[in-house]
Parts: sequence; C-alpha cells; structure tokens
Amino acid sequence: MKEKPEQDADLFRQAVAGATPLAPADRIVPSPKLRKTVLRNSLPPAEASDNLSDHGAGDVAITEFLRPGLNRLTLRKLRHGEWRIQDELDLHGLNSDDARKLLAVFLHDATQRGLRCVNVIHGKGWRSEGRDGIIKVHTRHWLAQHPLVLAFCEAPPQSGGGGAVWVLLKNLS
Repeated sequence: MKEKPEQDADLFRQAVAGATPLAPADRIVPSPKLRKTVLRNSLPPAEASDNLSDHGAGDVAITEFLRPGLNRLTLRKLRHGEWRIQDELDLHGLNSDDARKLLAVFLHDATQRGLRCVNVIHGKGWRSEGRDGIIKVHTRHWLAQHPLVLAFCEAPPQSGGGGAVWVLLKNLS
C-alpha cells in the first residue's frame, strides 16, 4: 500500500503527462528598493564628526577620490556601477555643520550594516563666479578625509549627476 503523498505525486504526474512546459521567462530579478535615510530631526553627537575638517576644501568640488594604495580599477568599477547602491543620504536643506554630523553618522551606520556602496546626495548648490555650492564642496572634502571611505565618484546623470556621489566603503566584516 502506497503512502498518501506518493499517491498524490503519481496522480499529479498522470494529470500533467501530456502537458508542454512553458519556456523560462527572460526576467531580471528586481533589486530591493533603497531605504532613503533622512535623519534631519535627530542629529548625532558632535564627537561623531569632529575629525572632519572644512579646512582646505577650496571653491571647486573634487569629482573623484581613491584612497592611496588602491588600484585605479576600483574607481573605474565604481564609476561603471559594478557595485549596487545599497542606501542613500540626502543632505538638501542642511547647513554645513548639520550635514557634516549627519554624513559621519550615516557612513558609520552604513559600514556597521555591512553596506559597501552608498549614494550621498548633496545637491549642486547656489553657484557664483565659477564656484560650486558649499555643501557640495564640503561633502566631497569630508568624504576624502573619512577613514571608512575607500573611493567616490560623481554619480551619473540619471542618479544625480553633479549633485551626488557614489561612495565605496570599507568592508568591516
């Protein structure tokens, strides 16, 4: 005497014996939706960003950064989107001090969660006389100083262009 599951399996096989299987669909599995980090009402303690200086930022934002000792191929891969953006931070509307504090906490939190690539949106800012916006210049200057940042590059036009940077973070695990 056959057990119940085996009988069910036999009945199923008999029922679909003449069926033609469907061709596999050429589908791309969608990546999970980004979690936009907006912490405007809960600013971090000042010590979280004390090591990021505004000194020497200049008037023009740097377009890319690669930590010394890393292969230039790393920056090229980042520019071509070989790392998926896993989170993003929007600094629009913040003053310089609040943006610096929020950026430091965001980078720390992202590395603690094991994220490798994030998008930091700083905006293009109000430009005058060939200068870039203050938050744009300072954000990129702070990223170049931050010990958790391996590289960054300007985001492509569809992801923010000159108003955002893709940041590659250290892997702490």
